[in-house]
Amino acid sequence: MRVQLLQLVATASSLAALVAVLDPDRVATAMGLFLLGVNGYSQFYAIYVGVRLAIAGLALLASRSGDQPLLGDLVALFVLAQPAGRLVAAVEIGLPHGFLLLVCGIELLAGLALLALRPRQHRLTP
Repeated sequence: MRVQLLQLVATASSLAALVAVLDPDRVATAMGLFLLGVNGYSQFYAIYVGVRLAIAGLALLASRSGDQPLLGDLVALFVLAQPAGRLVAAVEIGLPHGFLLLVCGIELLAGLALLALRPRQHRLTP
């Protein structure tokens, strides 16, 4: 089941990156961002394309590597880093709302599920 979830994370991250490439302004607006100048777009592409593709690649590698649960754990940590960052922001300025709150919930569930589905024989060893 963890393999299927890793494949789902890889697919979702790839599709999110593709949508960000095809319509960066719409994605930025949906995320509450305003892209300004070359640096704004560069930063957007670094995070919403580059990091998402890195997560997708790692998830795909983890799903095909069979007996290496550490790779899946790394995917979980990258996925969970996003709602963790949003939690830090929530302390300072409040919880996200609308579509972004839904995305945050999905990230949290996916990351925790990946950790919960870690093969039992490897719980104490890398």
